[in-house]
Amino acid sequence: MTKSSSELNLARWVQDTIDWTTTSIEGIHRAIATIPLDVMRQSGFLEQTANDVDALQDRSISAVYDTVRDINRRFGDLASDLLRPASSDSK
Repeated sequence: MTKSSSELNLARWVQDTIDWTTTSIEGIHRAIATIPLDVMRQSGFLEQTANDVDALQDRSISAVYDTVRDINRRFGDLASDLLRPASSDSK
């Protein structure tokens, strides 16, 4: 049984949707995470600490969402391989 191009398109759409959603959530996460640090900076207290935490937080958030995107890409590749029509060379 061969898979149709619509199944491949669906797999690609799911992967693109997960990537888009991940990027959206990452943006929200970053916006919320910066609020207390901005308050610390504006108060004039612990400004360097806020900057240090901000840098660490940025690396951590990037690592998490990059991992989600990488897993999504790997699953997308696997799904595409499984859904790709069998070639005549494999007979």
